[in-house]
Amino acid sequence: MPYGKKSTPEALQALSPGSRLPQMREIVFDTETTGLDPQSGDRLVEIGCIEMMNRMPTGAVFHAYFNPERGMPAEAEAVHGLSSGFLADKPRFAERAAELLDFLGDAPLVAHNAGFDFGFLNAELALCNLPAVDRARMVDTVAIARRKHPGAKLSLDALCSRYGIDRSHRVLHGALLDAELLAQLYVELMGGRQIGLELAADAQTQVPVAAVAAPVTPATRRTLRPPRPHAASAEEMARHAAFVDAINAAIWLR
Repeated sequence: MPYGKKSTPEALQALSPGSRLPQMREIVFDTETTGLDPQSGDRLVEIGCIEMMNRMPTGAVFHAYFNPERGMPAEAEAVHGLSSGFLADKPRFAERAAELLDFLGDAPLVAHNAGFDFGFLNAELALCNLPAVDRARMVDTVAIARRKHPGAKLSLDALCSRYGIDRSHRVLHGALLDAELLAQLYVELMGGRQIGLELAADAQTQVPVAAVAAPVTPATRRTLRPPRPHAASAEEMARHAAFVDAINAAIWLR
């Protein structure tokens, strides 16, 4: 999909010719930074974005490294492995801001602890004299997970373990890799692979696709059998009485 695809009805209809099903475009993203606070001079150094349509990846991504125009603290480099030397020849955020915004379009933006990522994204946009991204578009998977699993660990690693998402290839943090993991986690948090059925309704009949997706299996005809006798015979009753009489010091005789 070309960058800049906006969530207009015409654009979304073009993604599935002949389909009358509504389409929902979302962007799952993650960032890496030089620190924790953009207001104190920390900068964004990597962003990874994954396009989802009806919560299924489309294959369209935006990934970029940025020269932060400052040094990389050792503690931050230990987290993501991005050194000042590696970032020295990368473009500045301003050089790719328009391309990034074009990719984001007007879709909801999904992030883990989204306030952090939005804070850095909007701080970089402010340095470019560009409008901030509206926080009304923010979807925070930490908040979703907290509602579903109160009291549980809410880190990306912990939640991936809870939902059985393979992260064995994740050695260091990386924006695109973390966005890929988060996209899988987001689907699980929103109901797993059963999501989207609420969107899949025929526009004319309003009959849910789920109701017609699989044929109803006819009930298996059962062969009725005559009842079998189950009462004890006189001989069995006599043997039981003899057995009971042979019990010494039976508790029911006390």
